[in-house]
Amino acid sequence: MIDILFAALLLSLVLLLIHSYFGLEIIRRGIIFTDLAIGQMSALGAAFSLFFFDGRLMYPISLAFALCTGLLIAFVSRRGNHLEAFIGLMYAFGFAAVYILLSKSYHGMEEFQKLMAADILFTPLRDIVHTAFIYAGLGVIIWFFQRYTKGLLRDMLFFVTFAVTVTSSVRMAGVLVVFALLVGPALIALAIGRGILLLNAWVIGTVINVVAIAISYRFDFPTGYSIVFCNALAALVATGLRPKQKSKG
Repeated sequence: MIDILFAALLLSLVLLLIHSYFGLEIIRRGIIFTDLAIGQMSALGAAFSLFFFDGRLMYPISLAFALCTGLLIAFVSRRGNHLEAFIGLMYAFGFAAVYILLSKSYHGMEEFQKLMAADILFTPLRDIVHTAFIYAGLGVIIWFFQRYTKGLLRDMLFFVTFAVTVTSSVRMAGVLVVFALLVGPALIALAIGRGILLLNAWVIGTVINVVAIAISYRFDFPTGYSIVFCNALAALVATGLRPKQKSKG
């Protein structure tokens, strides 16, 4: 059992370590659907590659789509109101475009399912290790440059590193899995409101992922969707049970 589940457990941990940071940040910024929009546009890049180039150049095309979306959101966020509406429409546009492109492919619906939530049980170990090194490099960049940037430059740094992260994540796990790991543990950590938020998100997310993967194995459920279900359910329960905050004054 451990041999079968090892790749899924390792990948979920690798994804969780960096996405918890981004999750706390986007909740703080009030732009919850940013991940969905960037992830979906990255998926659109993958669909574009599959439709026009038979899957060749998938990563660079997906990254280009994600980077353009991240930079566009960074630009729009500095210009006025209704940012969430803009981000939501970006997600809807990307979702519809992916569906349209893949509907013309012989294996289109199968590819569509993978882009939404992949079966991470069979992710090659070399891909997980390669992604872990990418995330480690991004973590160093964020830690070093965040102290020396501000304003639009800092926003651009955030969205560019976020886009690179999401592109790698969506390629292996799917849009919905990435969103669940990004928001779920971070939201639970914020609902608890004690200790070190990032550390709490890591611990909480790890426990939820272990339970989700074990359930998917025991009942033969799709692994990706099991992770989405368990993270979303736990976050909804934690948020619903959170005591009402007393108003000040």
